[in-house]
Amino acid sequence: MSKKHIEECIRDSLESYFKDLRGVEPTAMYDMILNVVEKPLLDVVMKHAEGNQSRAAEWLGINRNTLRRKLVEHKLIK
Repeated sequence: MSKKHIEECIRDSLESYFKDLRGVEPTAMYDMILNVVEKPLLDVVMKHAEGNQSRAAEWLGINRNTLRRKLVEHKLIK
């Protein structure tokens, strides 16, 4: 799957979101989208990194402490 395909999936989902709103104006979309995307991203990357936070942080291009904080925030670890 290419970056373009992922982008198209997100675009299609956002179009469906607006359609489902039926003219009602959305609020706080930025935070909503980041949270909706971030949790499965972290979950899948951690799975493929076999739970290795250092490796996952490197793949994501973020600091290991930042990754750990985000994993806790999304209740993916305690």
